[in-house]
Amino acid sequence: MTDKELVLKAIEAMKNSYSPYSDFKVGSALLTESGKVYTGCNIENVAFGPSICAERVAFFKAISEGEKNFSKIAVVGGKGGIISSSTPPCGVCRQVMREFCSDDFEILIVRENENYGKVLLQDLLPYSFKPEILSK
Repeated sequence: MTDKELVLKAIEAMKNSYSPYSDFKVGSALLTESGKVYTGCNIENVAFGPSICAERVAFFKAISEGEKNFSKIAVVGGKGGIISSSTPPCGVCRQVMREFCSDDFEILIVRENENYGKVLLQDLLPYSFKPEILSK
């Protein structure tokens, strides 16, 4: 799957966002090493605490289906579903990525439609708390 195809899947997933409080819609598309794609969208809750980000929805769907090895994720977002700027993963999502992904895991951050930048997990979370730390 090309980066462009993954970005388009994230844009499509953004349409399913349930964000009546912020009206900020986010979509993601997660590519596994086996070639499967799992999408996610943000889902808000009136109490806010139970809300969940698009990235974690995609990861948790994949993990619940037995996937544990991931290649890259595309993330897109914008007020009213209109992509207007970059939407990088929040800190919680970065920590979830750290649990399951290596330093060279790619994150495609969409700026507008098919215009995106690519960063590595190690660049977004350079001094991360890794699972290996507990095994020492």
